[in-house]
Amino acid sequence: MTRYKKWLIGSLAISAVSIALVTCLTFDSETIEALRRIRLEYILAAALLHMFSYLIWGLRTRTLCKALGHNISVLKVTEIVISSSFVAGITPSSAGGEFLRVHSLNRNKIPLGRATAIVVGERLLDAIFIFSCLPFAFYILGDIVSNYEFDAAFLAANSLVFVLLFCFVYGVWKPEKVKHVTRKLTDRLAPYIGKKTDAAVLHLVEQVDMEIDHFHDSVRVFFSEGKKGLLWGIAYTFIFWIVDFSLLVLILMGLSRTPSIITTFASQVLLAVIMIIPATPGASGVAELGAASIFSIFVDSSVLGITVLAWRALTYHLNLLIGGLMSLKVIKDAEIVKKWIGDTAEPRHSA
Repeated sequence: MTRYKKWLIGSLAISAVSIALVTCLTFDSETIEALRRIRLEYILAAALLHMFSYLIWGLRTRTLCKALGHNISVLKVTEIVISSSFVAGITPSSAGGEFLRVHSLNRNKIPLGRATAIVVGERLLDAIFIFSCLPFAFYILGDIVSNYEFDAAFLAANSLVFVLLFCFVYGVWKPEKVKHVTRKLTDRLAPYIGKKTDAAVLHLVEQVDMEIDHFHDSVRVFFSEGKKGLLWGIAYTFIFWIVDFSLLVLILMGLSRTPSIITTFASQVLLAVIMIIPATPGASGVAELGAASIFSIFVDSSVLGITVLAWRALTYHLNLLIGGLMSLKVIKDAEIVKKWIGDTAEPRHSA
């Protein structure tokens, strides 16, 4: 079995077991009654809203591309982000999705370094938004921080984010240091990627150095002539997360509950931080159990399992479905998927 199939099956299995565990532990007679009275129009609205978030994400990516002087259609860039959602869903910390978007932007005539700057810029905007909301989330849900397991998960996620942020800032500040490290790594890895001669290795090193320069220049452009694009990127980031956080509100309304919008938003800020931990593909298990723990503060136990199931189905399983279909529709993206997640093409036999 190929690696990507193992990751997909593993992530789905962990997710299913986690949801089943939560549902079994909270299932009672009121759960059956809640299922009878479920209002499917709200669940459908949540699904449509999540699909609308793909467009918002695509518009953000397009705005950052334009800030660097690269014009790409809304349709194409939305296609790219949808395709990447499948790979993101079966790799730890969504790492595969980032690589796929970089590669796809590069295929659309954006230099690799600039494509990397765009994708990294998106992740930084997300991180800035989430961590800016943390004081608000702690104020609303202050009681949960006394939980030892939550403290440990939160500390690990925070540490990871700050380490990555430090590496990014240092890399932008000292590009020559980054070049030195990448040259060392390139020299060591070159024999394994088919670059065995000195000339081939030198050419590879020159390419890597050029892309690092592109990346560094792109960051400079974002904070100079590309500031307008960066501001639009911030606006789209805000809209994207508001739309995404609204799904839980609609789910609870579909279960005939009247949720506090502020509380549901605050809970998802904390959950977003926990899900950064690269424990499993697509954060399976971490997301479901984390959601059950945090949502239990304001969701009745009788509908907690249904709530987690619906939320995860819309924010994760729907990504796998639509992202997988888009990757199959766009043949080149399907080939990139196989490349990034370890599948190997079957050898062709000559006639």
